[in-house]
Amino acid sequence: MAGFSRNVISSSLVAVLFFLLLSFTEARDHLVGGKTDSWKIPSSESDSLNRWAEKSRFLIGDSLVWKYDAKKDSVLEVSKRDYVTCNSSSPIAVHNDGNTKIELTHSGAYYFISGAKGHCEQGQKLIVVTLSEKNMRRFMGAPAPSPTEFDGPAMAPTSNAISLKTSSVMALGVLMGFLF
Repeated sequence: MAGFSRNVISSSLVAVLFFLLLSFTEARDHLVGGKTDSWKIPSSESDSLNRWAEKSRFLIGDSLVWKYDAKKDSVLEVSKRDYVTCNSSSPIAVHNDGNTKIELTHSGAYYFISGAKGHCEQGQKLIVVTLSEKNMRRFMGAPAPSPTEFDGPAMAPTSNAISLKTSSVMALGVLMGFLF
């Protein structure tokens, strides 16, 4: 009977480990700014969307979601040069449906500005840095790279920190080793 309960526990732990690992690789939707009314001129530098992006982690396959009044604004994906100069005349893509969802398909920086006249110059813009899945798994405990200082392909942050997720996976692996 003891062998039976050991097999049940082992099987349960394998299932938990499988679903735990599966949840780490799932693409996520990120509501820009963390709330529905974030796509607007920031009230202060600390209220800028780049501050929000610095605190977030973005992987290939994740999506950014904007909620805004389509009658008054739009989201333009632009080059770095157009981001810096707030040039809206040659965007990579224009989104004006009020409920914009953009999938992050490659590692590196994405640049977005408001399509409303004068809004970008007042700070309504966003840089998002997407890390590759390989670098994300390797450096999950490190702080996110600062989008305001980003200048080139996505660089992996460096840190000796171990994330809670990695620790959980390791603990389950050790526990499974004791059961076999």
